[in-house]
Formats: sequence, C-alpha cells, structure tokens
Amino acid sequence: MPTTPHSLCLGFASIIATVLGPVAAAGAWGIPPAAVEPVALPAPTIPLVEQQELLLWPGTAPGSANVTIEETIIERSKDPLHPDRALTGVTRPSVTAYLPRKANGTALIVAPGGGYEREVIDKEGLEVVSAFRPRGITVFVLKYRLPAEGHRNGRDVPLQDAQRAVRVVRGNAARWGLDPARVGIIGFSAGGHVAARVATRFMAKVYDPVDALDAGSARPDFAVLMYPVISMEDGVAHAGSSRALLGPTPDKATVAAYSADLSVGPQTPPTLLILADDDKSVLPENAIRFYAALKRAAIPAELHVFAQGGHGFGIRKTSGLPVAVWPRLTWDWLEAHGFLK
Repeated sequence: MPTTPHSLCLGFASIIATVLGPVAAAGAWGIPPAAVEPVALPAPTIPLVEQQELLLWPGTAPGSANVTIEETIIERSKDPLHPDRALTGVTRPSVTAYLPRKANGTALIVAPGGGYEREVIDKEGLEVVSAFRPRGITVFVLKYRLPAEGHRNGRDVPLQDAQRAVRVVRGNAARWGLDPARVGIIGFSAGGHVAARVATRFMAKVYDPVDALDAGSARPDFAVLMYPVISMEDGVAHAGSSRALLGPTPDKATVAAYSADLSVGPQTPPTLLILADDDKSVLPENAIRFYAALKRAAIPAELHVFAQGGHGFGIRKTSGLPVAVWPRLTWDWLEAHGFLK
C-alpha cells in the first residue's frame, strides 16, 4: 500500500510514538514518547511498563486468520499540537498501559469511538489518559478490531476484544499492583457501545478459551459511558455505527440482540453516563434508554445531561462549557462507589 504523509501503516507502538512525540515535546499531555515493542500475553514474568502495548491474544485473534488488512492511521488535523488520528485495519488487538506516578490500584480500560469504522485514538484515547492518570489510575487504551473489516463473526469481534481486555488486566492484577475488584471501562460514542456490551454481555461465549486468563471474569467492576451508542433500533441508532456493525438490513432479532439496553441484567456493573443534550449525531435517547434499563434492574446508575457539548466533545472540545467538569464528576463518582481510593 503506498504511503503518504497522512496515511501510515504501522504497529500500534509506533502509532503511539507518532501520535505522542511532537505533542509530548510540547508538554501538552505530559506523556513521553513510546519506545516499547508489543508483547504477547500471557507471559508470567512480564512487568507492567509505561506505554507497553500488550497484545490481547497469544496467537491470531479469533476469526482473524484470513484477514490481510494492515493497520493504518489517517491524520485528520492540520494542527500538529492537536492531532486527530483515525486508526483502521486492526488485526492485532491490544491494550497499551499508561502508569501513574503513584498507583492506587484502580485500572481503567479506554475504548475510543469512531462509528465502528475507525478508532479516534487522540481525542477519545490518548487524551483521556491525562484526565485519569494523575488520580493514580492505571489506564489501558484499548485497540479493538472493527466489525466490517473481514473478520469472521465480525459483529462480535469488538466484544471479544473487550472481554479479553478485562480478563487480561484482571488476570495480571496481582502482578501489576492492581486491585482485581477495581477494573473498569470507559467508552466514547461507538466505544461506549463496546463498553456497554461488555458490561451487559460479559458472560456471553463469543470465543473459545485460549489460555488460563479466559477462566477469569470479563465483567468490568464499573462502566463510564460517554455520549454512547446504545440502541440499534431505527430512529434511535446512530446509522453509521449500526450499518458498520450489523450491515444495512439487520432483522429484528439482531437489532434487539445488539441493543445494549435490552441486555441489562442484575449483574450489570454500576454505570455513569455523560452526554450533551445538543448531540445531533448520537441521540440522547440512547443513554436515556440505558439509564432507564439500569434503574429497572436496580443497578446503581447516574446520568448527567449537559445542555451544550454536541457529540465527541472528549476533553479538547469542552473549553468554556459546563461539560468541562465531566472528568471531576467521574472521579467523584468513582470515589463515592469505592472504586477510587
């Protein structure tokens, strides 16, 4: 594949270095450039290293054996201090670790959005690190496979990777100085659907066990859903996410199976939802439906709907708006529920 200045085929560790290099030099996030090659798990003696990319699967990911696409990033920003890169072509899903100076034992897996067509690795991935790492939280940015890129059972590959990510982090918690009862997930937009699915479908058997880590629970202990895609129902669903995940004409049973609000149950973890009322891309009804389902199931839940913010505000688009307080709201919520110590 020919490369241009805005289209690079790279390993994820190289992507991280590419993304963070000039920005870290400018001190925007305080995250040093990565220089650590990916490692496969399980590896019983491996320590947790800053910006270590941990491949989720010891071999080829389930259903990806015949997929030949290459990982590609597209730079969509013209401002070198505010990159906006989109990742596609994922075949080796992973989590990349970002370590606090003084860890408190809480782990947070970050699922970026991108409409299930790409992953927005700056605004909803790397920049999120700066909001949580200073609070002593060990952050893992998830790189998950996309459903329409040729994987077998493509609809389920994001859930496979999310389940495996929770199991990898929890299964290594003692070794990494983490509390296995404080492993949570935050997801943005379509990444919010990934997070909501693993929060409600953590017991679903979507892949065959590959090692001892798969004997562990894939249930996150808490979930934070940011302007999330939830429903696949026409008129409520984000059309692009629904099409990428389910195809153009899913039947009613499939729509129901992949609408996360319809999978809420008594073991769904405590959940915080944050969004803007003026979101025209992913309708607020998505989060409202999930909140209502949580309340019906008597799951601890909190919903914050800000008047302004639109869709995809992340951190960088909140300046001057009340929604800018969302990281602090999240810290307080985590502390109130005993997940932040």
